[in-house]
Amino acid sequence: MIEKKEPSIWEGFKAFLMRGNVVDLAVAVVIGAAFTNIVSSVVKGVINPLVGAIGTKNLDSYHSCLKAPCSGSGDTATGITIMWGSVLGAALTFVITAAVVYFLMVLPMSKYLARQEARRKAKEGTQEVLEVSELEVLKEIRDALVAQRGSGHNEP
Repeated sequence: MIEKKEPSIWEGFKAFLMRGNVVDLAVAVVIGAAFTNIVSSVVKGVINPLVGAIGTKNLDSYHSCLKAPCSGSGDTATGITIMWGSVLGAALTFVITAAVVYFLMVLPMSKYLARQEARRKAKEGTQEVLEVSELEVLKEIRDALVAQRGSGHNEP
């Protein structure tokens, strides 16, 4: 009786790493990290100055004091301060990131895939028409051959 050898842990790990999903995920994380820097630069260089036209250039400085005295910053702060400017900045960064990903990556890829699918369907439709017309031609040839045989057998 032949026994099947169980793959070693190393072989299993190696197969796991070589799967496309893991490599694609690693590439996505690296690209995402680089993309985060770009979006952060856009927020700091474009959005914050636009907001600065109304108030301050740094959204982190927007806050509300719930319990006095609200003075100092970081670990030396006293009282209870709600830093809603930081949340607004993070929300803007998220919206900008989502918009860039959608308009520059998802939307063009969706349109490309839709065109590919339409081409594939058109090609299948053409092949189907060709197959039907070929079948009809073959039937006509068969009918013509049968008619010739039939007329040839009837003659003495």
